[in-house]
Amino acid sequence: MQNLFSTYKIKNLELKNRVVMPPMCQYSVEKKDGIANDWHYMHYVSRAVGGAGFIIVEMTDVEPDGRITDYDLGLWSDEQVPALAKIVEAVHSHGAKIGIQIAHAGRKAEDAPEPVAPSAIPFDENSKTPRALTTEEVKGMVEKFRLAVRRAVQAGFDAIEIHGAHGYLIHQFHSPLTNKRDDEYGQDLTKFGREVIEAAKAEMPADMPLIMRISAREYVEGGYGIEESIEFSKAYKDAGADVFDVSSGGEGQIAAWGRPGTHAAYQVPLARQIKEALKVPVMAVGRLDDPILANAVIGNEEADLVQVGRGMLRNPYWTLEAAKQLRKENIVPKQYEAGF
Repeated sequence: MQNLFSTYKIKNLELKNRVVMPPMCQYSVEKKDGIANDWHYMHYVSRAVGGAGFIIVEMTDVEPDGRITDYDLGLWSDEQVPALAKIVEAVHSHGAKIGIQIAHAGRKAEDAPEPVAPSAIPFDENSKTPRALTTEEVKGMVEKFRLAVRRAVQAGFDAIEIHGAHGYLIHQFHSPLTNKRDDEYGQDLTKFGREVIEAAKAEMPADMPLIMRISAREYVEGGYGIEESIEFSKAYKDAGADVFDVSSGGEGQIAAWGRPGTHAAYQVPLARQIKEALKVPVMAVGRLDDPILANAVIGNEEADLVQVGRGMLRNPYWTLEAAKQLRKENIVPKQYEAGF
């Protein structure tokens, strides 16, 4: 029987357990240069010490104006590689594997003088109106994703996650609410995301998995649901996505189908439906902080990996505590055994 502490392998990514620390923005690059600092090092390495099998570094952007804020990480320059490589090496030394989320905020780039997007539609009444990218600029954006992935591979990451969720640029392209283009990227809403995946795969070793994060449901009037997300996910799978990280929401402010995130495991049914429809590995996320619940998601084969966000922000050693509660093998570092 599979459980939270079963090993897992997808391509060359071998994990000692099914516990994942999801990407969570820290907004802590005080120099605004996109370079990881001591905070990021301690933040990620402490979760490796704390027993997580897989850690995903927060949203890391392909250009300066692609950041949510100027305090976010970037991979638009070779100068940003060494600090990330240092984190990767340390995480590996504590027995965990590590990926990185590559992204562009699009119209949700708060500090960009002029955000860009598929179409000139602001996020809300308090947001800047973005400039619609030209067709050539969209193609150039694909190249920026390619180069960022190349740098991530150079830094030694074990997997790459492409951010296609939460209302950021790729999500904006595949959502009919935000893509009103009349060029090739409007005629085929998945074209930009597919090209990003293909560019990423061209830079990655053949045995390195590519993870695609999606919002499987939009909580807005006229937004898409699980049926539509299954269809665009099929296109992303065909383009080369190996694993789907299934989240929801992030596009717009008007709740149409009830507010998301009001109960435990609220996104797990979406992950299960993607898994069943596409026959691909999936990661579940969203209020899975209870070890018994997280263990059940794996045991019931609703998802292959479980992401614990808030719980791991509160406690870097969440995984060690979960192992104790579930009476699984002792994974506590010898230095901490007296505490367990």
